Amino acid sequence: MLNPKLPEPDLLKAVLQPLLQDFGYWFERSRQLLEREEIPFLSSTEQLDLLNRVRQAQQEVNATQALFKATGGQVGVETTMLMPWHKLLTECWQVAMRFRKEQSR
Repeated sequence: MLNPKLPEPDLLKAVLQPLLQDFGYWFERSRQLLEREEIPFLSSTEQLDLLNRVRQAQQEVNATQALFKATGGQVGVETTMLMPWHKLLTECWQVAMRFRKEQSR
């Protein structure tokens, strides 16, 4: 018997799949920035810490995408997993915006 509280697979595919792709895209962009540029307003330790957190999140997103694909979209992701990724991306976007702003001076 289906659990009525569980989302439909089509809904998961329509919402979760693009969301995971977006996380993957933005974590990759963030990783590239942190690997290629010296961010002057971050200490080397802060930059390395942020880079390591991005790499960890990328691995988590990749594993989630693989599980999602392997199950044919039959698994969801707890909000408690998504929120830290969103928080990390917000931090990365703030760093990127400040970096670009300072580079344009």
